[in-house]
Amino acid sequence: QVQVVESGGGLVQAGESLRLSCTTSGLDFDDYAMAWYRQTPGKERERVACIVWGGGPAEYPFSMKGRFTMTEDNVKMIAHLQLNNAKPEDTAMYYCAAGYGLMCDRGASYFTIWGQGTQVTVSS
Repeated sequence: QVQVVESGGGLVQAGESLRLSCTTSGLDFDDYAMAWYRQTPGKERERVACIVWGGGPAEYPFSMKGRFTMTEDNVKMIAHLQLNNAKPEDTAMYYCAAGYGLMCDRGASYFTIWGQGTQVTVSS
């Protein structure tokens, strides 16, 4: 069974850093694009980053560039999301997602495997 499980969320102060992890099972990064999304109550889920193994650095929407870094450990099959200089507006539930096929230019519906999310709260 293919699944992803997020961890690493918590409460941080503005300006601090945080690293989220997405532990996968049943999938191979050679076959799946991996992405991080976030969502706050009442708002649509928004992409934070997407990466394809062997496809170069992760891709970020313009609004997410600069403070987020997504990486993959292709041995442990864990994807990470590093957040630096956290801001209160980064407060959200962060989700890891996997999509079969190596494409980051698709929407959220392309990613068919989702975790339960990990809450990140940034205090000012």
